[in-house]
Amino acid sequence: MMALGILVAFAVFLETVSATSLGVVYTEGGMVQGENIRLGLQRHMDIFRGIPFADMPGRFEKPKPHPGWDGILKATEYRKRCLQVNLIMTETRGTEDCLYLNIWVPHGKTVSTGLPVMVWLYGGGFLVGGSMGANFLDNYLYDGQEIADRGNLIVVTLGYRVGTLGFLSTGDSDLPGNYGLWDQQAAIAWVHRNIRSFGGDPGNITIFGESAGGASVSFQTLTPHNKGLIRRAISQSGVALCPWGVIRNPRKIAEEIALKVNCPTDAKMAACLKMTDPVLLTMAGSMSLESSPDHPLLENLVLSAVIDGDFLPDEPYNLFHNAAEVDYIAGINDMDGHVFTGLDVPSINSQLVDTPIEDVKRLLASYTKKGQAALDSAFDLYSSTWGSKPSREIIKRTVVDIGTDYIFLVPTQAALYLHAASATTGRTYSYMFSEPNRLGGLAKPYPSWMGADHADDLQYVFGKPFTTPLGYWPSHRDLSGYMIAYWTNFARTGDPNNGPLSVPATWPKFTSGGHQYLEIHSDMDKGYVRQKLRMRYVHFWSSVYPTLPANLSE
Repeated sequence: MMALGILVAFAVFLETVSATSLGVVYTEGGMVQGENIRLGLQRHMDIFRGIPFADMPGRFEKPKPHPGWDGILKATEYRKRCLQVNLIMTETRGTEDCLYLNIWVPHGKTVSTGLPVMVWLYGGGFLVGGSMGANFLDNYLYDGQEIADRGNLIVVTLGYRVGTLGFLSTGDSDLPGNYGLWDQQAAIAWVHRNIRSFGGDPGNITIFGESAGGASVSFQTLTPHNKGLIRRAISQSGVALCPWGVIRNPRKIAEEIALKVNCPTDAKMAACLKMTDPVLLTMAGSMSLESSPDHPLLENLVLSAVIDGDFLPDEPYNLFHNAAEVDYIAGINDMDGHVFTGLDVPSINSQLVDTPIEDVKRLLASYTKKGQAALDSAFDLYSSTWGSKPSREIIKRTVVDIGTDYIFLVPTQAALYLHAASATTGRTYSYMFSEPNRLGGLAKPYPSWMGADHADDLQYVFGKPFTTPLGYWPSHRDLSGYMIAYWTNFARTGDPNNGPLSVPATWPKFTSGGHQYLEIHSDMDKGYVRQKLRMRYVHFWSSVYPTLPANLSE
């Protein structure tokens, strides 16, 4: 027995002295050293937090290369997020010095080389967000450890400017806009140049993101500035074609913000804005959370990408040739629109109060904006399954469907169709995530019919059911395992079915003929392959609605 104890102690000693670690890593800016943790027998991970990928950005300027540093940079702490409003829009947090990234590198018996790389772009309406995500008891949402360990690849998360400082534009060369997108692009290019030193393969970079991060992923594949840098991409609940993706009236918004901070709206506006206190600028770009069916929350998202003739040289739908060689997954949550429509039409979350049919029509009218004929056509479609006496639940669900279709589902289907039609070597995959929200049901804030709300997928992609097992059921761990398997197999091979991790169903490619997609759910099996996702509604919004006459005088 004693001999066994000595053997175990010796084995642990050997494991400790031979801990696999990159140690000090040489990057273009200088030397960096992270933290090395042990994950299990002969499995370690290097974690680098807070490596600068660009210098502190100039106000309303593109990011610039970092000048570098002397000695060894201890990369062990997350840096502050970019200056932004808090979630209730009452004050700011963060700093202008925020262009840093974090890297997770797993190792087996030997130090890793040639690993695939996944680069995460966070969401938050282009208004809020950080490279580490929300934090609960030091458990950060965007901690890359579970994905990196289970998928045996490198995960990178990065900071980019948001709100006024990231997306204000005058619509001309004075303040061209898209600074946050340029930050993302600078980080992707930095990863491409430096990741080999961390054991990564610069020829196999996948970018992935959710909501505004999903749209950002889409923009990064469409810009000509990333040619040859990105191999694959995953957009979760957001693409460049979403109605909130591109601002059409940037000058008007810039003038409104200028007035709030006492700047002129004439030729001197840009110069004045550049000299204004960044906290005041950020607060001036905060979003109103007040909404109604006549003025939906969607219309309050006023700071996002612009067609600047540089990062986006044209309308996004004309740029899909730039993604012809990029493998692409895009999908939505089945009730993505709930986060918006629950604020626009609060009665949908009440089990006791009816939602007036008039509210359904008011919301549709605010989306269609073409007068009575377009509204009637849309309402006929959405009420066609109601029967003569629609139940309280079916009316409430219809409101969520309208928001989900218009804000997320239809634009995502359009992006998949354009990607598949433009692709040369790039493969295309579509999904719908349908795991019900964990707050739905009796005596809970959401109704029992609640499906997957916006951002519900994040906890599963980042492996939270494994990191905090007490907060989840075993079925949630199954689901998280499935998503990590599909996502990391795809990052490795370009095919979500093909890789070291087994998957519950073979996910077929999306084609313009078959329109096949995968429904992702904790109980999924090989029968979860579906076809023609909400085709009648996609057809209405993408083909019928644009041809309807606009009668704005009614």
